[in-house]
Parts: sequence; C-alpha cells; structure tokens
Amino acid sequence: MKKQLFLSALLLASLLSGNALANVIKVGTMGTYEPFSYQNKQGQLTGYDVDVLREVAKRDPSLQFEFIASPWDTLFPGLDADRFQILAQQLTSNPDRVKRYALTDNRYFTCVSQIIVQAGRTDIHSLQDLQGKKIGLTVGDSFTRLVEDWNQQHGNILNIVYYEQDISTILQDIASGRIDATVNDPIMAQSKAAKQGLNISAVGERLAADPTFFIVKKDPAGLALKQRVDAALQSLREDGTLSRLSVEHFGVDYTQ
Repeated sequence: MKKQLFLSALLLASLLSGNALANVIKVGTMGTYEPFSYQNKQGQLTGYDVDVLREVAKRDPSLQFEFIASPWDTLFPGLDADRFQILAQQLTSNPDRVKRYALTDNRYFTCVSQIIVQAGRTDIHSLQDLQGKKIGLTVGDSFTRLVEDWNQQHGNILNIVYYEQDISTILQDIASGRIDATVNDPIMAQSKAAKQGLNISAVGERLAADPTFFIVKKDPAGLALKQRVDAALQSLREDGTLSRLSVEHFGVDYTQ
C-alpha cells in the first residue's frame, strides 16, 4: 500500500511540477468535429474546445497542453491507458461516465440536441415522426444515448442504424436519402454539412440542452489536474472570457 501511495504521489508530482518537459498534459480530441475540434489549413488543431483549454493554460502556466487528434472510439480507451490525461470533445454527463471518470465541476458550453434531416423535408418534426424511418447514430456518444433512452420509453419504435464513423458519413447518408435523420448538435452538423456541400436542416424543438465538461481519470493525478482546470475555468467564467470565446466562434453565448 505504501508503495502504491508513493508511486501515485510521484506521478502527481511529475504531472504538475514546474518542469516544462514533465508537465505536458496530453489532450485527446477528435480533430474532425468542427467547429469544436478540427484542423485548420495549416494542419493545426483548433476550435472552441481547443481554444478554451488554451485559455486555461494562460491562467495556470503550470499546465501545458499537447492536443492529439484521435478517432471517437479511441478517446476513452486512450484515457484509460494514459495515452491522454484529459479529453476535450464536447462531452456531456451520463451515469456511466460519472461512475468511471471525473468531470470538471465547471461547464464550458451548452450542447444542444436536435433532429437533423435532409433540407426541405416537412414530414419530420419529432422523434415520434421517425417511426418507420431510419435514424443514423454514432456508437457510444451522448446523442445516441438520448435517443436510445427515448426509444426504450416509447416501445422501441425507432429503427436505429449505428455508425462507427463520425457524423460526416451520417450526414452524407441523410443528404443522399439512405437514412432519414440523425440527432446531434445543429451547430456542428451545419458546419460539417457546409464543408461537404450537403443540404441538411435542423428541425423541431430542442430535444435537450446539456452542459459539456472536460473529463479526466479518477486517480490522484487526474483529480489534481481536474482541480487546476476547474480553478482556471471559474476564472474564465467570472471575467467573461468563456462568453467572449463562445460569441467569437458561434455569434451567441452558449456558456450559460
């Protein structure tokens, strides 16, 4: 037990020491989730989530972040295996995540869930309207969980087509008519569709509006990192920096 405590303390000291080399915090993010996490024309990772953590680093110079692009299905396994120390990917809370990981106390965005369809469709305004149609969802994300829970509560009336790929493929299949709809963040979906030249629309009422958090491991190093990130996020919220970043990226303050 003493040996384990010593090793945990040693890891924590290495992670949060003043040594610049030892203090690089690896951030897992998709890098394909515009406008939250994507590569610019120079091949550098950017986006709202990335910019928030860069502001966090300005508030706490002991933190230096290295952003690593990785597919969705590798993010949590990468965190488990210490390939990453923190995840920045518009992540919302759910019971499984709360049980296994530590989420920052401070939110940094409000993620909206809405139905996305081919532009011009007038027959879909709610999940109930998708009965007898195909809805495409990405395996394991929060939007999928939302729809699965609704479906279970309503007699499993939806025909869900699961995708391993990110939403780009789903939007292509919506635009081509292979599937009828998806549920996702309309900001991100419309940004992706514009890049691909696809005509899609967000329809109906918001299905949910959930706060997003950065996620770390539930170990001494992860919890210490969470504490530092939370302190910086609180400062960013109080002085209006978070609101300013949201307005710069989206034209609206989605941080409240």
